[in-house]
Amino acid sequence: MGKFLIKKYLYEISKENIKDRETLLYLYENLEENYYLSDDFSLDFYILLAKAGFISTSIFIENKFYLLPEIQFEYAILDFKNLHISKKVNNLLKKDNYIFKIDNNLKEFFINLNIYHKDNWLINRYEELIYKLKEKKNLDNFEIMQFSIYNNNELIASEIGYRIASTYTSLTGFCNKDKKYNNFGKLQMTLTARYLEKNNFLFWNLGHPYMQYKFDLGATLYSRKDFLKRWLSSTNI
Repeated sequence: MGKFLIKKYLYEISKENIKDRETLLYLYENLEENYYLSDDFSLDFYILLAKAGFISTSIFIENKFYLLPEIQFEYAILDFKNLHISKKVNNLLKKDNYIFKIDNNLKEFFINLNIYHKDNWLINRYEELIYKLKEKKNLDNFEIMQFSIYNNNELIASEIGYRIASTYTSLTGFCNKDKKYNNFGKLQMTLTARYLEKNNFLFWNLGHPYMQYKFDLGATLYSRKDFLKRWLSSTNI
């Protein structure tokens, strides 16, 4: 399965591991582990991981930068029929003092992400990988997507993630912390959900279920087993 690496709970994972059905099944069923390591930042490996249900962040270990794929123990999933719009967000929708975009502005996205998230993990080779994925066409039913809110041409809130088949998975995002933009992050998520529903996406994979705002939006908690059953049937892996 790969050699023991640096910390007892972190194992190397490779393209061959994901392609081998027996090994992949072992990874799915091993409820003692969720994080793995790789120094492979190739496009095809990243897409393989994503299609298999892994959501990748990154980590430095002994000054070396690694991809950190995670097959989570639990997931937060939004079915659009369950979307909840708070009164504050509803008021923002009525004011209509914003522009919502399916965006292509990664440069400004990463500038703002680093401003508002000092512990940001989407850096270094991972940031380069996102640019390459965004630029490349015909990626076998995989696409990097960006959803943004602008006010007077200023980027206020934005997130990136990826589409696989008719599913969307969030990676990370930011929102301007100025008080006048309170709840603009939730506004961006609400409009993203509406866009996904309108364009016949099956569901929104919000990743980790440890943040209350996801459940305020209407998400449901899935165990790894239940998530994979739905994920693999929806993405036709």
